[in-house]
Amino acid sequence: MGPGGIATIIAASSLLVIAIAISYAVIRVGRFIDEAKASLKAVTEETTPLIEEVHTTVTLVNGPLQSFNRITKNVEDISEKITSATTGLIDKSGPALKVAGALVTAAQMGKSRTKKKKKAE
Repeated sequence: MGPGGIATIIAASSLLVIAIAISYAVIRVGRFIDEAKASLKAVTEETTPLIEEVHTTVTLVNGPLQSFNRITKNVEDISEKITSATTGLIDKSGPALKVAGALVTAAQMGKSRTKKKKKAE
């Protein structure tokens, strides 16, 4: 066997090692892909019922929120009507202001009488 034969054996051995390394890498990548597929399937199977439950929960919460929205809209309408009525009454009616002033004065006088009675006792 000459130098060319030894070189051929070394080259063949090197190619064999390279082929084994490549086949090992391909096998590992194949296993990784199988594991990734199994994990993705498990996540999908667990996520689908969770999404359905979230959808149901959101649907159940939206019903009362819509009712609450109607209630607050009605309260807002009533507040606006009361505001406009009182503003119109005060702006257009001078006697209403006089009556309100008289009521406030009477209330203050009632308080001062109560304080005087307590001091007298």
